[in-house]
Amino acid sequence: MRQLSTIFMLLCCYLSSWGQMKWNQTYQNYFDQYKDIAIQEMLKWKIPASITLAQGVFESGAGRSTLAVSANNHFGIKCHDWTGKRTYKDDDEQGECFRVYDNVLQSYEDHSRFLAEKPRYRSLFSLKITDYQGWARGLKAAGYATNPLYADKLIQIIELYQLYKYDQATSYDKFMAHHNSTDKPAQMGGTLHRIYIYNGNYYLRARQGDTFKSIGKEVGISYRKLARYNERNKKDLLQEGEVVYLKKKRSKADKSFKNRPHIVKAGESLYSISQMYGVRLKSIYKKNNLSPDYQLKVGDRIRVY
Repeated sequence: MRQLSTIFMLLCCYLSSWGQMKWNQTYQNYFDQYKDIAIQEMLKWKIPASITLAQGVFESGAGRSTLAVSANNHFGIKCHDWTGKRTYKDDDEQGECFRVYDNVLQSYEDHSRFLAEKPRYRSLFSLKITDYQGWARGLKAAGYATNPLYADKLIQIIELYQLYKYDQATSYDKFMAHHNSTDKPAQMGGTLHRIYIYNGNYYLRARQGDTFKSIGKEVGISYRKLARYNERNKKDLLQEGEVVYLKKKRSKADKSFKNRPHIVKAGESLYSISQMYGVRLKSIYKKNNLSPDYQLKVGDRIRVY
């Protein structure tokens, strides 16, 4: 009786600690990075993007697990009926076989195919694509994981990070999906640059040691084009934190700056202002009737729209 009481108390403590799960940036970064791939898979296979993302972040430790880093395996899928590359690690038993993928997209695609083609998951596809709770409980009932709280964990992740909103998506950002699908953590130090969207363009922030060539190789864009998009020489050194645009900058800033000129601060240049707003430098000169040899002063009002 005492042993049963102890087990019950431990289970209550475990449930309580799980109930206190808090938001963390690492999980959010994972969702920002892979949401477009999850939506892409949802539109093709009818598996809720929220479920794919929740499973991916949980099974891979937000992309940081040994399997994710060394094998691009984000869903813990083992080698059953698998003829491709493989790796071995301890899981439910010692030295279990897991699938190895060339990139993250292959992992996501194989996860979709795995669920769609296994008879034990067939009933899940009769559920509404917005029924993430039904999917989570159905995955657990069908034996996807041995953890007794697996369904509850997925549901809590989905609700805490509002992943259910992606289940309503009818399109996705193809550029972002392509960029993040080719991530090879083992070869690239574990993380890609995070890509942001601003003023109809994509940009990232340079890290220490980055060059146009290294960034170009990662994003699949010629480093000569990258330098040209940013109005720079292809051999220029990049400073940590510097904005690097991935498409040609626009001729004017976001419309919210239509009647809001930029007030020049100490240390700014016309080039830094052009990068701040994602506007071509020559457009800044033209809008403000400035000559190339104009000496910028603190307090100058610079039109950017």
